[in-house]
Amino acid sequence: MIDTRILEITSELAKAENIVIVPHKGPDGDAIGSSLGLMHFLKDKGHNAHVIVPNDYPEFLKWLPGNGEVIIYENEKEKSHELIAEAEIIFTLDFNNLSRCGDLQQPLINSKAVFVMIDHHQEPSDYAHYVYSNAEMSSTCEMVYNFIVKLRAAKKITPAIATCLYTGIMTDTGSFRFSSTSADTHRVVADLIDKGALNSTIHNNVFDTFSENQLQLLGTALKNLRVNYELKTAYISLTQEELQNHHFRKGDTEGFVNYGLSLKDIIFAVIFIEKENEDLVKMSFRSKGDFNVNKFARAHFEGGGHINAAGGKSDLSLKETIQKFNEILPQYREELTS
Repeated sequence: MIDTRILEITSELAKAENIVIVPHKGPDGDAIGSSLGLMHFLKDKGHNAHVIVPNDYPEFLKWLPGNGEVIIYENEKEKSHELIAEAEIIFTLDFNNLSRCGDLQQPLINSKAVFVMIDHHQEPSDYAHYVYSNAEMSSTCEMVYNFIVKLRAAKKITPAIATCLYTGIMTDTGSFRFSSTSADTHRVVADLIDKGALNSTIHNNVFDTFSENQLQLLGTALKNLRVNYELKTAYISLTQEELQNHHFRKGDTEGFVNYGLSLKDIIFAVIFIEKENEDLVKMSFRSKGDFNVNKFARAHFEGGGHINAAGGKSDLSLKETIQKFNEILPQYREELTS
């Protein structure tokens, strides 16, 4: 799409006044960064652009330029429905199946707007009129940068846009250490810094804002660390009681799963988080090298994502979920130890 249909998209944009941008449920840095970066770009071009997120997101992202304009669907459903009904174009960012946007799914299905998907996850569905999908990209923010460049508008990238896009690339690449970080990614990041992204400030705003409760929760998580050196796997678990004891807020466990991967010789790390109010266990999977956690999550825990980063869930109890995981793990002995 990015090359062959860019003229059609340019034509659609020229006709559109009202545009809505939607990221996935439980938006992370890439989802919020790409949505706000695109919003600033479209507003600067004269469009009436709005970001509607399915639900709330972590505090460490709420300093981003334009955050005050974000509409949270679960809090403002009537306004969201009106904006979606009025939209001529809807951009869906950082997801490729409408089921990923929770309760926003049905209003989007009902919309008559032209849909544009920009996403880097595998196996995209076919709901969008225009699809920019590339699972090898580091992040949706890098793709939004490329999208702007293909519109011949690179010079229109302001410090606000650069800040939002840099944030998403930084968070989705694990501060540029994941294998999805390409030479092109670094070239994009360099240009964003040239255009006003203050890389040190961005890093501090995202990673150096821990509360005392969050640090103590991390300590609890690390006490719960279990390691299977034979299968090069480490996992962490947190109960609902442990979360409550540390006054858990959305986003407090962001990055905890990566501590397992910091162990020498470990290539597969998991965190299990009990969500009693949702009656399920949420999981995050991370890996190094060729071990495909996307396939693992899809096969066993109703999830998916990328080769080295994915999510999943379980309707079993926390204890039963961990037991299931440990029973499955030996099936991957060859992949984990080769």
